[in-house]
Amino acid sequence: MAIFKVKVKPNSQQQSIEAEVDGSFKVCLKSPPVDGKANQELIKLLAKKFNVKKSEITIKSGLSSKNKLIEIPLPEI
Repeated sequence: MAIFKVKVKPNSQQQSIEAEVDGSFKVCLKSPPVDGKANQELIKLLAKKFNVKKSEITIKSGLSSKNKLIEIPLPEI
């Protein structure tokens, strides 16, 4: 499993994922941070980027924060 930091920017004009210098990610989402919609969009976007199932991605901390810790399984080699 890989755990990394994500800074989320909800209510953006377009979706994007940018790698930061410190190894974290900045993710811009179209969804508002209401009723977990931004978290759902975040999981869907990360699943597509890392080619894993949505159910395999876990938000370890920061459910209601812009700064989150995300856990994703590493691909088998």
